[in-house]
Amino acid sequence: MIARLFILTFLLLCISCQKQKKQQTQEITEEKRKPNIILILADDMGWSDLGCYGSEIATPVLDSLAYNGLRFTQFYNTSKCFPSRAALLTGLYAQQVGAGQSWKNPWTNSTTIAASLKEAGYMTWMSGKHHGVDVPTDDTFGFDKYYGLLSGAANQFNPGEQRPGEPEPARKRVRPFYVDGKRYEPYTPGSTYYSTDAFTEAALGWIEETKTEEKPFFLYLSYTAPHDPLMAWPEDIAKYRGKYTAGYEAIRKQRFAKQKELGLIPKDFKLSAPTHVPWESLSEEKKEEEDLKMAIYAAMVARLDYNIGLVMNTLRSQEKLQNTIILFLSDNGSSAEVVEIPGDGNIGTVGQWTSLGGDWANVSNTPFRLYKNNSYEGGINTPAIVSWPEMGQKGEINDSFYGHFIDIFPTLLDAAGHSYPKDLKVLPLEGQSFAGIARQTSEVSEELQNRSLFFEWADGAAVRMGDWKIVREKTKQWELYDLKEDPGEINNLASEMPEKVAEMNTAFKAWQQRVKE
Repeated sequence: MIARLFILTFLLLCISCQKQKKQQTQEITEEKRKPNIILILADDMGWSDLGCYGSEIATPVLDSLAYNGLRFTQFYNTSKCFPSRAALLTGLYAQQVGAGQSWKNPWTNSTTIAASLKEAGYMTWMSGKHHGVDVPTDDTFGFDKYYGLLSGAANQFNPGEQRPGEPEPARKRVRPFYVDGKRYEPYTPGSTYYSTDAFTEAALGWIEETKTEEKPFFLYLSYTAPHDPLMAWPEDIAKYRGKYTAGYEAIRKQRFAKQKELGLIPKDFKLSAPTHVPWESLSEEKKEEEDLKMAIYAAMVARLDYNIGLVMNTLRSQEKLQNTIILFLSDNGSSAEVVEIPGDGNIGTVGQWTSLGGDWANVSNTPFRLYKNNSYEGGINTPAIVSWPEMGQKGEINDSFYGHFIDIFPTLLDAAGHSYPKDLKVLPLEGQSFAGIARQTSEVSEELQNRSLFFEWADGAAVRMGDWKIVREKTKQWELYDLKEDPGEINNLASEMPEKVAEMNTAFKAWQQRVKE
């Protein structure tokens, strides 16, 4: 009798173990099915700075993602670094989380993509620029690992103190860095440091360390390129030196023509009047300097592309690339800001802070008006590339959906098969998922086609409602544009359609009241 009981107990234990193993196997299989996610953010990159968006700059990696994935022509940021980052990670307008006017406030009323994906079983990593005071590895923020620049722009070669045998590094102020969980202020790296390379190296380290893990990962790669200071490796600059002596007009027209050939813009798109000075009005010395500045800028963009390629090659070698979603965006348009900091005069090197300036920024933002800090398309329209393994047709250009950074969070939740938290004291998401559009399994819904998006930064503001857009800068007077017929924002219809302006202004005021900080 005792023997029979022992045998029965043993058999029940075996069955229980088999069930447990089966359950564990099913859980692992489910984890495997969840895609890895890489969210890549460039800093101050114009709409036309990638080859797949019309540029002469060599960006074969991002071009390949675009030609085998999906490009959007109407995807919006906030026109400024830190509000864009807040909207991107929280799915809320920056004003709702306390980042509408300053980066010096902890984010409130929100959770992050990282925290939600961590809850869904993801490993979460961030490398690069944060531009906020919250530490990304704090429990509420959600990143397991963080390496990078906590605040704004920094020297690309040395954000810290002077190193032996080198000039004093040009910098605005001392910037806090996080390395291996430790805060450095200042952070003085070794002589081989270059921001784009360093941010990538950190990411590659995490990917290699966890290559046998069954869990999926979420990687947020937030580069500082091509934000000033303009600095690049000499060998990268040499590839572009002399290519910009043709001048602003020629490069802008060349990019504009290529955009039409690629099908990014309509054949009848009207290019706005240039804001750059005539190239021939410059002295030969100034032309040389402008050629050098743009060559450095191009080198920074090309280096960024190269580093993204390193990440993709690593995933390819681990046979993980086919199960990885990649999204690429820029936090605002190319910048016309010029920072004046005394230096050693050697443009492109550690000792000299140089800005691109408004003339080349006008070219970078082809075919749109104005730049970073403005609410015209040149300030808020970003190149947007999505590579999704489940995608149907490849190489598509979507010119019907107008998205926003607030849409990234709900879209990635859909990708992970996870829900937005209901038990946290956070605001409901403002953004809407475009996962079906990215997978190319659904058309743009009527709701998305006609929804309202709102913009407000500094002296600028805008509302997008269907094909209509009102926009203003440094004035209370709204301009009105039909973006379907006039995507270059040339023909102001405000005086002809005051009722439409009034309708959109009412919506804007209601939004301001709802999200005010």
